[in-house]
Amino acid sequence: MSTLGMVDLQVNGFGGIDFNKDDLTAEELDHALTAMLATGVTRCLPTIITAHTECLRARLRALDSAICNSRLGPVMIDGIHIEGPFLSAKDGYAGCHPKDAMRLPSIENFDYLTEGLRTPIAMMTLAPEHDGSTQFIRELVSRGTTVSLGHTRATRDQILQAIEAGATMSTHLGNGIAHMLEKNNNPLFAQLGEDRLIAGLIADGVHVPPYMLQSWIRAKQASRVALVTDATAAAATRPGTYTLGDVTIERGTDGIVREPGSPYLAGSGVTLDQCVRNIMNWHGYDLATAFCMARNTPLSVLGKSAIPSVGDIAECVFWQQHDAQWHVTGARIGNWQVHINS
Repeated sequence: MSTLGMVDLQVNGFGGIDFNKDDLTAEELDHALTAMLATGVTRCLPTIITAHTECLRARLRALDSAICNSRLGPVMIDGIHIEGPFLSAKDGYAGCHPKDAMRLPSIENFDYLTEGLRTPIAMMTLAPEHDGSTQFIRELVSRGTTVSLGHTRATRDQILQAIEAGATMSTHLGNGIAHMLEKNNNPLFAQLGEDRLIAGLIADGVHVPPYMLQSWIRAKQASRVALVTDATAAAATRPGTYTLGDVTIERGTDGIVREPGSPYLAGSGVTLDQCVRNIMNWHGYDLATAFCMARNTPLSVLGKSAIPSVGDIAECVFWQQHDAQWHVTGARIGNWQVHINS
């Protein structure tokens, strides 16, 4: 069976390559994108996380240069996702983002960070409780950037204000959030119950337990769920140590990615095709429904159609069923193709 390709809106790295490097090369990016293509992903948003201003600016420039000078970057990358630095630095919300590098939202700072980039900033994740967030969101949306809410302790009213300003997505909903929450007025329920927000969900069974994931998909409805990986350099590779920006991360033999010596998660090692299989196995969704969460909904977040238009680059993913599960056996985008020995 063949389908169009899947779309991952949040990828920090892949196949041993960290996108959050000061010196990322086009060759390294092509290696990561080839590995991603082998999992059925034909389009993605490489994601840069919080760092101090000059470091973040350098990493964005390195990523932009790698995209423009690579073979697969121009055909597989729809833009850059910046996750931070306008996030909550409070305990339980910051995750593995460096707290001392977080700051208030500022168009001037955003413009400085992104000055001269040839690749568009397709998505920006921020915490809307900060002063100036509403105007900041309006300005980004007017420029064509999708605004997503994440790593936030915002109240329901603050989340509604962000939505009114143009925010349309929740970044890895249920993660980057404290374990102990006020029963009623908390950022998780406020986002789950809001139909104007698409929920990005990591279906690896670790970031969100399967039984909770089912409840959240039911709350949002499948058409408002975008499966994401939050993948790191530790995805689609062997157990060992890798990097996520300035942070050392470790993929264990269980496939879970953590900060070494701690129980804290640091991105994931999951692939998008595995996320699709997971929700089919756990909750009985058919391939068509699961596939929509991995392609149609992510593209709608970016304001793009899931159906190719005349002149679009050809893409195709081949699936084969064995052991009662669907697996990617090959993929193609433009002149580039991979084949997986099953």
